[in-house]
Amino acid sequence: MKMFRKIMFGAAVMSLMAAGDASAAGNKLVLDGSTTVGPIAKAFASYFKKTTGVDVTVSESGSGNGAKSLINKTCDIANMSRSMKENEIAAAKSKGVNPVEHIVALDGLAVIVHPGNRVNGLSRKQIRDIYSGRVTNWSAVGGPNAPIVMIQRESNSGTQDSFKELVMGKELPISRRAETQASNGAVKSRVASTPTAIGFIGHGFVDGSVKALDVDGVEATVQTVKSGKYPISRPLFMYTNGQPTGNVKAFIDLPKSADGQKIISEVGFVNKY
Repeated sequence: MKMFRKIMFGAAVMSLMAAGDASAAGNKLVLDGSTTVGPIAKAFASYFKKTTGVDVTVSESGSGNGAKSLINKTCDIANMSRSMKENEIAAAKSKGVNPVEHIVALDGLAVIVHPGNRVNGLSRKQIRDIYSGRVTNWSAVGGPNAPIVMIQRESNSGTQDSFKELVMGKELPISRRAETQASNGAVKSRVASTPTAIGFIGHGFVDGSVKALDVDGVEATVQTVKSGKYPISRPLFMYTNGQPTGNVKAFIDLPKSADGQKIISEVGFVNKY
């Protein structure tokens, strides 16, 4: 009986070792993180499967969880709509992980309202005043006499962090009256169904169900996002553990290719290259 257990244990170890070797050989890629980068990652994954035969799994648990997955070595690539924070980099290095940043696309953070709202644009100050709770009625910014319903993202969201950095500043908190949604799609759906709502999403998620506002008099277009003229533009990232090699490198290099750039444009984001 003891000999049987030893044999079974040895077989299990060999099985795990084989699985590890297969992963290292590049038979599968695992991506986790940002819901904003998600459409790019999923489109890349489909293309990569067709062209290389490699399976690519994409999870959308938020930028913060993407960083955690890379730190814990449970993903090959972390998708993030913000840069990794100093504490995340420190945690990674403490576990022998060396996060390397790759910009895959550019994005204009879209401030959205219901299509029936007559407001077409706001300044960053007006947006800041709304989200800080200083302005609570649309009439104060040229809209109807109606209370403003603020929609924000959850604390783990890179889009939330970008909004705080680019609009709110480091010291001004978002009002506790703001309603939280878990994804870009959920924010869009809430705003689309609520005539007095305001929210913010990655520009690739904007469609006819909502209206994207001009910010500081500038419309978010490919040109204004790429030039940085649109005031709340940001890069989108993928992070790897060290400089990528093999299939990880081939995947990370997709934004530099003609096919990759076409995919990025088709899903509504802006090419860096």
